[in-house]
Amino acid sequence: MSMSLPSGRTVIVRGGGDLATGVVQKFFRAGFNVLILETEAPTAIRRSVALCEAVYNGTSKVEDIKCRKINKLEETKSCWSEGIVPLIIDPDGKSINEIKPSAVIDAILAKRNLGTIKSMADITIALGPGFIAGKEVNAVIETKRGHDLGRLILKGTATPNTGVPGEIGGEDTRRVVHATASGMVQHKKQIGNIVKQGEVLFTVNEAEAVAPMNGLLRGLIREGITVNKGMKVADIDPRTDADYRTISDKARCLGGAALEAYFYLDRNREKQL
Repeated sequence: MSMSLPSGRTVIVRGGGDLATGVVQKFFRAGFNVLILETEAPTAIRRSVALCEAVYNGTSKVEDIKCRKINKLEETKSCWSEGIVPLIIDPDGKSINEIKPSAVIDAILAKRNLGTIKSMADITIALGPGFIAGKEVNAVIETKRGHDLGRLILKGTATPNTGVPGEIGGEDTRRVVHATASGMVQHKKQIGNIVKQGEVLFTVNEAEAVAPMNGLLRGLIREGITVNKGMKVADIDPRTDADYRTISDKARCLGGAALEAYFYLDRNREKQL
């Protein structure tokens, strides 16, 4: 049975990373009840702007959005009444059938579909490659930086993953730092530090990972997380004056695109009823 929810439309966002947080903010500000579904151990890099940090800390806050980890779906009501976004550990999406939301938005950014299907809600939206719009979900949003960033795709797929990060401040591949070994991460620098090329950012089982360029360390995976060799662990912004504590331009763009997709699909669905 579905839950008796407060008035207003409800949206479930799968994922609570930095880009998903941009989506959550747009829907929250537009008056929706938003619920985040996360895994037991999120591996967000840009932790200062990722609501999924509530998994570890119990609560999180990004700009004007407060988030609280809950253990039971019944707790969503009190969160929403307080103006707080609830987050529950539910990687398989079991909560979706019970909540029966107006929309499900897959913002996991796994580059593949981890189980989101059209039957989950009247409106289903997915960010990035790995989904077929019109078949698996109602709409896909382009996540590749460039002219088409944020474009709504109603049939077909987003640009395939190239493995090359989008360019920021003239840098692309150099701004992303990967684990040099498999094991547990230990920090040598912290998010927000200005780093110089060659400085040690973190170690994995004592294997050092150094900064490939000068810049602002805007992303660094949580200390103590176990990673695999080659996994993305840190992110450097060549723009040293960038604000690592606020939602990025890309996240805002994708959030706005998801909100646009919702209203576009909802309007056309009503015409067909």
